Amino acid sequence: MDYLEELENVVVKRHGCEAAFAGGVQVSESFTGKMPWFGNVIVFDLKGHPQARRCYAWGHRTSQGGWEMTTVLEVPPVDSPPAAVRAAVASGLR
Repeated sequence: MDYLEELENVVVKRHGCEAAFAGGVQVSESFTGKMPWFGNVIVFDLKGHPQARRCYAWGHRTSQGGWEMTTVLEVPPVDSPPAAVRAAVASGLR
């Protein structure tokens, strides 16, 4: 299974709806007192979610060789990939 399939499976499992790949966006964010964040955020269109039409997701390899995935729904104030990264970093989401 490739990275995009893994992300899609995580989005479907966590949020209980269908997800379709919509694209990817490179994001670079700086935070006061924290390490800068740079990476690709994958955008999924959602079907059947009661609150969100989109989900932003990304992942990184763990020391055990698996993936640690982060998903953020597009619900206010999250309205873009950079906003999803800021929300995840601020709340410590995975």
